[in-house]
Amino acid sequence: MRQRTIQLRRAKCLFVHWRGNKLLFYNFATRLSVSAKPLTCEVLDFFDSWRTSHDAVIHFAGYTPRSVRAALAELVQHGLLLPKDSPELTQDTRIAEEWSAWLPAGSFHFATKDTPYIDRSRWSLNRLKSMLPKTAQPGIFKTLKGTMKVSLPKRAFPDSEFIRVLMARKTHRRFSKEDVTLEAVSQLLSLVWGVTGYLYSPRFGKLLHKTSPSAGARHPGEVYLMALRVKGLRPGLYHYHPAHHYLERLSTRVTPNKAWLYCARAEHAEKAAALFLMTAVFPRTMWKYRVARAYRVVLLDAGHLCQTFCLVATWLGLAPFCTAALKDTLIEKDLGIDGIRESVLYVAGVGLPATSARAKRRFSRSADRHAGSPNKDEA
Repeated sequence: MRQRTIQLRRAKCLFVHWRGNKLLFYNFATRLSVSAKPLTCEVLDFFDSWRTSHDAVIHFAGYTPRSVRAALAELVQHGLLLPKDSPELTQDTRIAEEWSAWLPAGSFHFATKDTPYIDRSRWSLNRLKSMLPKTAQPGIFKTLKGTMKVSLPKRAFPDSEFIRVLMARKTHRRFSKEDVTLEAVSQLLSLVWGVTGYLYSPRFGKLLHKTSPSAGARHPGEVYLMALRVKGLRPGLYHYHPAHHYLERLSTRVTPNKAWLYCARAEHAEKAAALFLMTAVFPRTMWKYRVARAYRVVLLDAGHLCQTFCLVATWLGLAPFCTAALKDTLIEKDLGIDGIRESVLYVAGVGLPATSARAKRRFSRSADRHAGSPNKDEA
């Protein structure tokens, strides 16, 4: 009897599309997908407002009550119909309301969260190659045929610290077991995410200035430090305040294994001394830009910050890396953020280079190696 009185409503976070000869229904909030017949659209349309299974039995009188109730049960199971007062309904409603300006295009953000990753670290080379497409790789350079070529001056760079840092930047996967210093972490946070000044706009008031650009000076990015081996700082999760330059401790329950889980079981993540968990507070950008294209600039902002991070870390003699292979929901839960208004986008990490002396020699010679034109073997 209770099943007949439970109120149901169609999910708002819903896509319907054809793939081949199948009609697919996809809930991008729960990332559940199911194929169904076109009649399902009529059923979902009926549940545009709150209805019960009893209402549906009456409306679809051409079908047996048993078949109608069975169909509704399947739609609930696959997240296409949502029961009143359910957690799924709360999430669905919040996304539809908070992201109304950027939907449906903004659904990309939710549809690509918590992607499953396979640990291939112990796979043989032949097995790895077998996973690649059978077609040839796309060319790594683009050359336009039939155009006039204009030679440029020889590539020769001045002997400057900036050029040495730029040329020394690389992604590291191996780290020393030594701790990084709190001073180095402090400089990283300040030079990458810290406020360097303020601008005044008659229309928007006080705006932030940082070392990386941000569309409309909205700066949606936030950063959380996962300190694993930072000398002078207790291991834990911290939020960085960019204006006052201090850390706010959220938790002390951090382990290398948790870093490994955060970064989709990447072995180098658990060996890092610290992770920097980059999030975006979307309303900062949505408030000004009410079109879905603005979602792109939030991602671009994260990219700007990460490149600045890698360069500053290199300048400090640290070994940086970055990854977008993340377990979004796990990170967001531990940070205490909702994944709707604020969501994780990117993770960067550092340690000391695996062989400090070797790394220093490589750093000092990097500008020389890259200053001249490529030789024939490099071309």
